[in-house]
Amino acid sequence: MKYILPLVLTAFIPVFAVAETTTSAPSANVIRPAGESDLSEFLWIKRPVVVFADNAADPRYGEQIELLTSRLEPLIERDVIVLTDTDPAAESPLRTKLRPRGFMLVLVAKDGSVLLRKPFPWSVRELTRSIDKLPARQREVRERRGDS
Repeated sequence: MKYILPLVLTAFIPVFAVAETTTSAPSANVIRPAGESDLSEFLWIKRPVVVFADNAADPRYGEQIELLTSRLEPLIERDVIVLTDTDPAAESPLRTKLRPRGFMLVLVAKDGSVLLRKPFPWSVRELTRSIDKLPARQREVRERRGDS
């Protein structure tokens, strides 16, 4: 009888390993470095949220990334992609277009228009509420429900 418990516990180890790998994968798809990304590649496909900082050690940048990674599901549901840029010297296309000064969070609509700019971290709840007010988002929700 005392050998059954270890046998049962070892049966669950692969399940925990699979659960761990599936939860870490979405963050790689949702949050990524901006690199040479341009907003036009996300036009009508994703809602970019761009997080700028002068370097990765900025406490506001760390707080923002932590807020975003803590609740990825609502972002995935709203077709959000988070682009991060912590290198002002690189002069990426996003920096050239959006012109941040220090830390800045920018929410861009699917049509490419800038919806908001914030000089401080925003929670996922605040972001999703702003997105949910958009006519395009309301139309998406109606279409998913099957309403006209």
